[in-house]
Amino acid sequence: MAAGNVNPFNLSDSEDEADQRAEDGVHIEKSPSVGTQGPSSNNPFSPQADAEPPALLVSSTRTSPSVEGISVSVAAAAMTVTLAETRVSVDVIAAQLIRDHYILTALEFHTELLESGRELPRLRDYFSNPGNFERQTGTPPACKEQGLGPGGPLNRAGSISTLDSLDFARYSDDGNRESDERVAVLEFELRKAKETIQALRTNLTQAAESDTQERNKNYSSHPETQEPIRPLEKRALNFLVNEYLLKNEYKLSAITFSDENDDQDFELWDDVGLNIPKPPDLLQIYRNCGSALPSPRNTVDVAVGVESGELTGNYITQKSDLLQQQQTEVVEELEYQISLLNEEKQSLADYIKKLQSEIQSLRRTVSPPPHDQGSQPNPPSSSTPPQPLLDNGQYLDIRGASEPDKPPTESTPPTQTISNPTHTSSQPHAKLKSRGTVVFDQPNRKLSPAFQQALLSFCKMSADSRLGAEVSRIADNEESVMLMLGRCLPHIVPNVLLAKREELIPLILCTACLHPEPKERDQLLHILFNLIKRPDDEQRQMILTGCVAFARHVGPTRVEAELLPQCWEQINHKYPERRLLVAEACGALAPYLPKEIRSSLVLSMLQQMLAEDKADMVREAVVKSLAIIMGYIDDPDKYSQGFELMLLSLGDPSERVVSAIHQVFIPAFAAWTTELGNLQTTLIPSLLARIEKLLKQGEHGLDEHKLHMFLSALQSLIPPLFSVVIQNAPFIHRVNLQGDIPPIEVTRFPRPASPLQDIATIVGSRETLSALLILYDYQLEHEGTTGWDSLLWVVNQLLPQLIDIVGRINVASTTCVHEFSRFFWRLCRTFGKIFTNTKVKPQFQEILRLSEENVDALTGNGILTKATVPIYATGVLTCYNQDEDRKLLVGFLEDVMTTLSLSHAPLDSLKASFVELGANPVYHELLLTVLWYGVVHTSALVRCTAARMFELLVKGVNETLVAQRVVPALITLSSDPEISVRISTIPAFGTIMETVTQKELLERVKMQLASFLEDPQYQDQHSLHMEIIRTFGRVGPNAEPRFRDEFVLPHLHKLALGNNVQATESKRIDIATQLFEAYSALSCCFISEELMVNHFLPGLRCLRTDMEQLSPEHEVILSSMIKEGEMKVENRGIGQAEGSVSIAASLVGEDAKTKFLSKMGQLTTSGAMLANVFQRKK
Repeated sequence: MAAGNVNPFNLSDSEDEADQRAEDGVHIEKSPSVGTQGPSSNNPFSPQADAEPPALLVSSTRTSPSVEGISVSVAAAAMTVTLAETRVSVDVIAAQLIRDHYILTALEFHTELLESGRELPRLRDYFSNPGNFERQTGTPPACKEQGLGPGGPLNRAGSISTLDSLDFARYSDDGNRESDERVAVLEFELRKAKETIQALRTNLTQAAESDTQERNKNYSSHPETQEPIRPLEKRALNFLVNEYLLKNEYKLSAITFSDENDDQDFELWDDVGLNIPKPPDLLQIYRNCGSALPSPRNTVDVAVGVESGELTGNYITQKSDLLQQQQTEVVEELEYQISLLNEEKQSLADYIKKLQSEIQSLRRTVSPPPHDQGSQPNPPSSSTPPQPLLDNGQYLDIRGASEPDKPPTESTPPTQTISNPTHTSSQPHAKLKSRGTVVFDQPNRKLSPAFQQALLSFCKMSADSRLGAEVSRIADNEESVMLMLGRCLPHIVPNVLLAKREELIPLILCTACLHPEPKERDQLLHILFNLIKRPDDEQRQMILTGCVAFARHVGPTRVEAELLPQCWEQINHKYPERRLLVAEACGALAPYLPKEIRSSLVLSMLQQMLAEDKADMVREAVVKSLAIIMGYIDDPDKYSQGFELMLLSLGDPSERVVSAIHQVFIPAFAAWTTELGNLQTTLIPSLLARIEKLLKQGEHGLDEHKLHMFLSALQSLIPPLFSVVIQNAPFIHRVNLQGDIPPIEVTRFPRPASPLQDIATIVGSRETLSALLILYDYQLEHEGTTGWDSLLWVVNQLLPQLIDIVGRINVASTTCVHEFSRFFWRLCRTFGKIFTNTKVKPQFQEILRLSEENVDALTGNGILTKATVPIYATGVLTCYNQDEDRKLLVGFLEDVMTTLSLSHAPLDSLKASFVELGANPVYHELLLTVLWYGVVHTSALVRCTAARMFELLVKGVNETLVAQRVVPALITLSSDPEISVRISTIPAFGTIMETVTQKELLERVKMQLASFLEDPQYQDQHSLHMEIIRTFGRVGPNAEPRFRDEFVLPHLHKLALGNNVQATESKRIDIATQLFEAYSALSCCFISEELMVNHFLPGLRCLRTDMEQLSPEHEVILSSMIKEGEMKVENRGIGQAEGSVSIAASLVGEDAKTKFLSKMGQLTTSGAMLANVFQRKK
């Protein structure tokens, strides 16, 4: 049919017509050529071999590729010769095609019958029976004679197991199919068939592990005597359980059950086993449990054949010859299989004898291991738990660093002894006889043991749990392997198919360590890294623990050759959990790798993941692993690469990554630079240079994010810098750890962000740090800094450069001020009070030069307007909180306020100091003390400054202090003889109206503001009116509505009305501009109709009158605002009228609203029901 659109068969329309012709005596002749196109295709193992003539049986086992590849046109031509003059039944044609193995032709024939609505039962049953397409193992003699391979002819059972799984479009009669497409399809089906056959053979092998007697013995009435379930039995039961769940509508349970057994196909019974008949369902088994079950051997697969009555002519005469040929082939094939089995039996017997001789020789050459209770070793028993003495000296335990009996003696990983596996061709299972010492490449480093231990603590390993203990111990002889298997297998068997696959890790690791074949070891390690699809934290810890145990056992060479390739393969895995495992493994294995690989391949892998990986948790793990690499690297040429990695990580958008860089990477990198001598000469100056460059580039806009990035890195370098100072001090040789050493005060140092930033960890211990601190303070106070180069660098180079940088940042940038204040606070707290008082404060005081003699000298006081003032006040003077420190801070702020006020200088630096200090409630009383000093000062300029500072302080102070300290001071200033002082209090009063809720306070402030507006002496005070209008526009939208409605809007109306008659044009435009800003801010608030009509709209009209003459562009905006307000008033009036008329409608609406709310109140079960309420009815 694929050769053309003309059907060569002159088919009858129905089977009834063919039957009628048979009754009329129509004789159907058959061409002798039909049926001889290929070799015999009878299946010698078919259950029907004895029941029906072999010529009628059908099997695809021996269908040759040449037969399957015959085009449809050839088959059609052959059939045309046969049926040129006679119409035959479609069923006869189908039978003939099946018998002669024109499988594809029969399939297309069946497809066309289906499309025309005439389904043929014979073809339907044939293609629906999987038994017609099963492939027998072995190579029959007939196949060997034909030159076919050991697998026999091509079998397509793997892809055409049932008719429902066929792709009919692939075999459609389109007439344009290319030969190469058919070849590709056949190759794909051949590959799938081979895979299916391999899986079936595996199942069949597992099912045949025990003989029939063992199987019968397990059918005991006592379940406790039965052996564990076998894989074949488990798959069969799984299939029946899934079938039961589906039949009884337990679909969710069936889906869950199928997911938990994802290695089994529940759609096909043949997936259970090869040639295994399907038992009855669970219901039938339960009903027949009291009676004997029918033997599975009584059930057979029935193949589809052709009835003998349907065939006539010489075909029937050939029946006996074909039957005899079939039986002959069966006998030959059975004899061939018997010969194969005999050969295999002989080879296995020879191999057993060989193994027995090797075992005897090993027993003679290897002496048993010593035991405490006799010379005979105790054989491992599954029923006897292993004794502790059997593990003595036979395991390598990675917990040696933390066990009391194995204390670490140096900062490098402890050396372990391993067994050298010796194997030859004659002794493949020889015992491990000797142990050699594994020596790891030790970095030329001087890390303290405590620092190194804290650094390695970031490798997530767990050896405390039962499973962690099993993973950390690796057996090195056969007896220990048996003991380990006895402990682990009881936990593996019940959990291997669930989420506890980490139970397999000890078994995999031990086998990977001791297996002699590199290929097998590589496969096992591949299984280890792919054991769990998406391992969680605990599972990753177990795998990492096993990797470290493996590394300690096998040495650096095998770690490089066997473990690293597994990491490299999964560096771009699609699951972030797998990439996270790779990142963590690189850090955990770093101490056990050759130093060349550590600083090249591993560093490059981590650098690539840091730059390319999109998952935050992966980059975080990469940063921690890079820190461990930095703790073990000793190649000075890699310093620049480490510095670039630090900058790259600091700019990461994820807070997790940035936190990891500060907690782990920077301390480890600083420890390395300290050993290189680059901390004070290269690392810190590089960061300072980048900050200065950033300030030069940011004259028109500073990149505050980059400034924070560099400054935070400098802040993380303060603990390493201090450790360098005290460890290179002149008194280092006088450190004495003997005797009583006083403990360090809890508040002596800032709280470290991680253990690696703890100075006690850096120097070695808290006792060492305490002894160094005592000598440090004494040296600073009594002996000075002569010859103390590391400290002199801090005093003479670092501090002046930092103070210069501080003087160049913008004081208005609260973020920069806050960052530098924190930096100086941590620097002073770390270096101590004596250092702060004698080295830091004098340098700031020299620059600031706060003295009364310089009050009138404007030159030289420009530094007072820079960020130096708030950073010195909040970063240096607040480090210590004793009375003298607080007095010094109060005095400094009073002097700055006085100096800036009398110099008529900008107050930005003082405001920044108040904002930074006001954020901490501890300093509120102190700031109020400073302001009271300004309130009672003799200079009106200072009093004005104090009044303006109250505005900044009111927002953060609690209402009690506002009532007791702020409002009385402001009222005092509001009655000051100087009008400028009184005007300066208006913004503070407005801020109180915006933030305070106490009615008494609000009334007092309202009265004071009313006196400013209504007192005749202020009628011509232009600056006062300007300040009031500006304050109303700022606080009006956030103030209490009553204050806004009763006070702000009416007075704005009066001010706008009075401005219409202002004679001075400059004052008039100033007032109009401020009124425009105030009305624009208040237009967003809700204004009642009465206020809109009486005050808001009249005020806007007065303002429009001014703007028509002074600023036409503002007049357009005011007109639109007035129009919008009038429309709101009209709409409200219409709404009220409609509401008064339709009272009945409102009652109906209220009734509907009540019903709706009651309906909503009943919906308490789920959101889905709530959504159904709003669906339209259909």
